Amino acid sequence: MNMHQLPTPYEAPLSQLWKGRTTAPELGVQYWYQQVQLLDLEKESETDVVPHVALLGYACDEGVRRNKGRVGAAQGPNAIRKQLARLAFHHDSLRISDYGNLLCADGNLEACQKALSILTEQLLTQGSFPIVLGGGHDVAYGHFVGIHNALQQKGNSRIGIINFDAHFDLRPVENQPHSGTPFNQILSEYGSTTEYFALGIQQPANTQELFAIAKEKEVNYLFNDVCENINYELVTSKLHAFIERNDALYLTIDLDGFSSAYAPGVSAPSPMGFSPAFAFKMLNFLMQTQKVIAVDIAELNPRYDRDQSTAILAARIVDAVVGGV
Repeated sequence: MNMHQLPTPYEAPLSQLWKGRTTAPELGVQYWYQQVQLLDLEKESETDVVPHVALLGYACDEGVRRNKGRVGAAQGPNAIRKQLARLAFHHDSLRISDYGNLLCADGNLEACQKALSILTEQLLTQGSFPIVLGGGHDVAYGHFVGIHNALQQKGNSRIGIINFDAHFDLRPVENQPHSGTPFNQILSEYGSTTEYFALGIQQPANTQELFAIAKEKEVNYLFNDVCENINYELVTSKLHAFIERNDALYLTIDLDGFSSAYAPGVSAPSPMGFSPAFAFKMLNFLMQTQKVIAVDIAELNPRYDRDQSTAILAARIVDAVVGGV
């Protein structure tokens, strides 16, 4: 991969995050920390082996700050890694690499998004499955642009975005983009080949203006009460046609879509979200379609986490996604 002229600072992966229980060597790989290869993008000689799964951190919460949220999500990627390292590993045939973090310098959110789009395009082009660890939900814009650019090289493919979230994140860009604008930006710029489905929308968390924008942009969505009740048949029936219409799927998981009973450590917590039981059932369904090509996790804020429960939830999401690759 080419690190030259990335428009934002880069942090190599940290070995101290990948620690866990010691096991007998003859047992082979038992935990995630024993399987993940750390790749420093500034040392090109280390990047010859193409991993099946590529972990990349988006250590940026400038978009949350601009959106008047609780900052702290810049520490999210490393908090996820620390918990992921300790999970038992059951994906023996997969090569997994940690590519470190993109950093946001001097509040330059746009540069961080640009760098993410560049690396995402390179990861997909080389044949890897990107899992981006956020970071604010503005991660979605940079991630999507990279996905779009990679697919354009193979012909004009339709991309379906599935967002697990309490919020539409369809706010218009007034002065600067932020964590509440990514899907408005995406649909405004790439709407002719892109479709958007939001799962877990909470009516009190979205204004009438946002519902009007969702209608104008033909956004598909299901309210949280459907998700909270784990109405699997209804959700999958709504998703089937969406999946069929699109050539590739991009999943983005905003942890504030979960009830704060499960995910207290987020930028915008709510007790009214969906449960892990719903999310993991849906992740399993979506990964089985074999159309998912990239995933990100947004809005983990370790500053407000309780017993690392939100970081553990995020790590378990990564593990579940990798199980379906």
